[in-house]
Amino acid sequence: MALTIDAHQHFWQLSQPFNYGWLDAPANAPIRRDFLPEHLEPLIRAAGVDRTIFVQTQHDIRENRWVLGLAEQHDFIAGVVGWVDLASPACEEQLLEFKAHPKFVGIRHVTQDEPDDNFIVRDDVLRGLKVLEKHQVPFDLLFYVKHLRHVPQLATRFPDLPMVIDHLAKPHIKDHRVDDWLPDFRAAAAFPNVYCKLSGMITEADWRNWSVDELKPYVQTALEAFGPERLMFGSDWPVCELAGTYGQVIGALRDLLGALSERERTLIFGDVATQFYRLHANSREQD
Repeated sequence: MALTIDAHQHFWQLSQPFNYGWLDAPANAPIRRDFLPEHLEPLIRAAGVDRTIFVQTQHDIRENRWVLGLAEQHDFIAGVVGWVDLASPACEEQLLEFKAHPKFVGIRHVTQDEPDDNFIVRDDVLRGLKVLEKHQVPFDLLFYVKHLRHVPQLATRFPDLPMVIDHLAKPHIKDHRVDDWLPDFRAAAAFPNVYCKLSGMITEADWRNWSVDELKPYVQTALEAFGPERLMFGSDWPVCELAGTYGQVIGALRDLLGALSERERTLIFGDVATQFYRLHANSREQD
């Protein structure tokens, strides 16, 4: 029986020695509290989700250790996408500390917050990405629309590095814009080692007044560009709670994908994440 996998969620705990400064913004007040496995588990059970993938929030390898510890305590956490310093000569050493852990499945950097729009194609960062390719560790691309133009260069330079665009690169859904996003999004999809997460959409829409219909053009474009074979569902919990509940997020996507075949939905809601992140056997076990 196929598992339903949420390929993108977070945890944080304000007492941890990490930088949670972004939560101090007034708009983020509703999510400025602890979000831990015991808070997520009842939500995924109610939504019919079997497993999840944690995705980093910190440029700090201590978060990797903390969340891998949580994953050892909670079977529903199938994988951890962590962080290493791609620009550091110590990148490979850092990666090797975690690579052997069965639930360490990928790396992400919060590229969207870098002051340099060309950060991801800097020579030192490219050397770090080469390390990921060498060790076959997937990379999450946390991009804004303006960064999408870098994907063809990355995908060409690292053809054996699986990469996934988080949150469709955050198109301007609230403004109903596609013109600034569509060309580079389609260009990115032309490369077979590039995937995309159907995640983070409702927080790019009007938090109070978004609708399923408003998301439809973006999901349809992703389906046409990537196909179900390179798309995966992610809730972006608990960030999503700024605009809607866990159940509303997955319910919206189920509505939008309702016309697909059962096999196509199975790909997006679990099989693609299993393949992309090379989830180990423990993520396939049934409860």
